[in-house]
Amino acid sequence: MFTKKKINSVIAATLIGAGVMLSGLAQAADFNLRAVANSNENDEDYDGLVVFKDFVESHSNGKIAVDIFMGTQLCGNGVECLEAVEYGSVDIYISTSGGASAMYPYVQVLDLPYVLRDDRVAEEVFTGDFTRQLREQILADSGDTVRLMTIGNTGGWRNFANTKRTVKTPEDLEGLKIRTVVSDLPQELVRSLGASPTPIPWGDLFTSFQTGVVEGSKNGITDIMGMKFTDAGLKHVTLDGHAYMSALWYMNNEVFMDMPEDLRRVVVDGFSALQQATFASPKRKSIAAYQAFNEAGGELYVPSPAEKQQFAKAAEPVYAWFQENIQDGEKWYKRLNDAAKAAEQKIQAEYDADLK
Repeated sequence: MFTKKKINSVIAATLIGAGVMLSGLAQAADFNLRAVANSNENDEDYDGLVVFKDFVESHSNGKIAVDIFMGTQLCGNGVECLEAVEYGSVDIYISTSGGASAMYPYVQVLDLPYVLRDDRVAEEVFTGDFTRQLREQILADSGDTVRLMTIGNTGGWRNFANTKRTVKTPEDLEGLKIRTVVSDLPQELVRSLGASPTPIPWGDLFTSFQTGVVEGSKNGITDIMGMKFTDAGLKHVTLDGHAYMSALWYMNNEVFMDMPEDLRRVVVDGFSALQQATFASPKRKSIAAYQAFNEAGGELYVPSPAEKQQFAKAAEPVYAWFQENIQDGEKWYKRLNDAAKAAEQKIQAEYDADLK
């Protein structure tokens, strides 16, 4: 069983001290919330935080203030930042599923390929009970200190991109060195498709493409163009949409529960507004990103339904791996799969009504 490595007391004290000093920058309010995203102001995370800050500060009549800290001012990575949320030196934090997997391994269910069909299905799932079920589990595993508030998006969909050739079927990926995060599930996916997973830090990826250390990645188009990977030779993108780039937004539960109910309602509504903003932001930004990719000489390939089914078939061993190797993996796979099927049925009923 996974045992969490607690941050040491010296680091915790340092983080808390930094948080106290920085919170003094906020306007006078009953509650001052320190919100952290380890990205930059061009990211969907920042778009969401700006919407959240405006909503809760205005709808609370100034009783809640939000300070936004982009980058690594208060904490540097998923484990460190989630432990900072536990200790209360950070009030709000956003991570990918990979960023949280060391703390809560079952969140890797969100990286299972081809379970969520499209944006409508993903958004229906993440505004429903699946998120509440995940919240209950994280609260239990964190000793009621970390509360999952909502799940949004941070970059659209993961697609396979590479420097070598057009990828139309899983066979075209064979032998390619594909960059992954240091997380088991993405590496298992790459292996199942015949490629070689190669963990590389995000900041080293541009140079790694140039030197051939890796030949491909699993990224959304906004990340590809935001990092100018086309200048490093990344010119082939296959829009297989194997994974929705989920963004998990957490809050210190004690801070949340210390608020009176009317302010807790404002915070919940604020996270709903944040979620909608992060759903929309990648769709808008991808328009310019795809245009820039084309202008840089990039090649987009859209798999046919039959070809996409080949990818999904080749990826099936990942489902078995997740259920066998992750505690409660079978439960979480079933919950996500059931939620996705229910969303598909609801959307089909809407089509049946709207297309008449």
